Amino acid sequence: MKRMTLALLTVAALALTGCATGGGDNTGGDSADGNTITHAFGETTVPEGVERIVTIGWGSTEAVLSLGLVPVGIEEQVYGGNDDRVVPWVAEEIERMGAEMPTVFPTSAEEPAYEEILELEPEVILAPYSGLTQEQYEVLSDIAPTVPYPDEAWTTPWRDVVRIVGESLGLGEEAEEVIADAEKAVAEQAAAHPELGGRTVAAIWDGAGVFYVYRAADPRVEFLFDLGLENAPAVDELANGESTFYYTLSYEQLDLLEADIVVNYATTQEEADAFLAQPYAQAIPAVARGSVATIVGESLISSVSPPSPLSLAWGVEDYVTLISEAASNLE
Repeated sequence: MKRMTLALLTVAALALTGCATGGGDNTGGDSADGNTITHAFGETTVPEGVERIVTIGWGSTEAVLSLGLVPVGIEEQVYGGNDDRVVPWVAEEIERMGAEMPTVFPTSAEEPAYEEILELEPEVILAPYSGLTQEQYEVLSDIAPTVPYPDEAWTTPWRDVVRIVGESLGLGEEAEEVIADAEKAVAEQAAAHPELGGRTVAAIWDGAGVFYVYRAADPRVEFLFDLGLENAPAVDELANGESTFYYTLSYEQLDLLEADIVVNYATTQEEADAFLAQPYAQAIPAVARGSVATIVGESLISSVSPPSPLSLAWGVEDYVTLISEAASNLE
């Protein structure tokens, strides 16, 4: 965005909201003016009783809905979204609440949709799981108090997303109840499938000639651990590169990817079938013996990438059933 446009946005936002946020020390909590949240760029104080909420990134929309509120605007979800660019568990929850669908504004790798967000006249912008830069945060903060991630972009665990949203809105206790209910649902699935406990797992994706292995920091792997599965030692032994989320592996090395269960992600069944039919896929020990769970479809994959209270309620049973079927071939 050009500097002139940024300047105009800033002036308009200040006239509209009369509030902005700034840096501070590493403290947070309630203040006389509202709820103060410490984050990667400083501190943000959110006034009490805000109603016009805008969400950016992943998970914050679900957190707001889980707390019984409906945003006025949400960022589109292209991957896993329906024709309205909304993921199914969000659409279903809004319908269940009898509420109107919020304005869905576009997403971009370059910058947030500043103009569309400004038009929504938000009282708070929630983005605890997002990729906001310092500059983007500052522009958004001139529109309304903005709450980004606590440490690094795209790394906030789903429980912390719910907590941050709850604390921002003065609903910290309610947020803990939402988390507890979601954890109970996952724990019930784990208890119902003791065959998963202690089994090692590797999460993979073969896409466009590139083979990906996901590491422990990836949210979909963290979810597998919640089910009682353990990280296969080979996942870390074969790791390369600096990312704690994933790495790529040559097809010639796939026979070294030892794990009790392999969880394979694929956008379509055709993509999944094509991968499993390849000789290099059959070189993976778990694939060869049939202990592979293939998670097909953008929505089901998105439901744990990262998970949220609403997405877990929507997809966890189907997800775990597929993994359980893979484990049955270990007997």
